[in-house]
Amino acid sequence: MPSLNISFTDAELEAVRAAAAAEGKSLKQFVHDLPLREQQRLQFVRYAAAWGENHRNEFDDAFPDEIPPPTRRQEADAA
Repeated sequence: MPSLNISFTDAELEAVRAAAAAEGKSLKQFVHDLPLREQQRLQFVRYAAAWGENHRNEFDDAFPDEIPPPTRRQEADAA
């Protein structure tokens, strides 16, 4: 199975060890899981942003007082 060596400063390694301990994981398991968790986080953020954009008009209709003022760029485009 492929593996890699990652260099940390003493302070960085101590922070990573503390984070692993806080999650009850070994250092190896914690570092292994980080890129997988980041991939899932990015996928969630992309989905949430797209969902929000797809439902913006519904929100604006339901809460007309919450519509933010147009930005300068939108004002320039409208002129």
